[in-house]
Amino acid sequence: MLSGEIPYDWDMDRPAPDPAKLLDAWMEWERGEELPGRVMSNLKTGGLRDLLEDLVANRDTARAIDTEDVPGSVATDSWTPVV
Repeated sequence: MLSGEIPYDWDMDRPAPDPAKLLDAWMEWERGEELPGRVMSNLKTGGLRDLLEDLVANRDTARAIDTEDVPGSVATDSWTPVV
């Protein structure tokens, strides 16, 4: 940082992610209305990373809470789809 420069808090101006807008951006790509690079840019500026980080943190917290009361229960890191 230069002398006299005021530190800037980048998170201060970032709005919370809007899942509906992120889905709209993704669907534009699926419909072929937007190029992949533009979609990635829209997802990045729309806060997809923040949304995913929050989901993972909440999932891990919920998983820990769910398995605390069940004797012999072990949380697994894998998910197997049922077909």
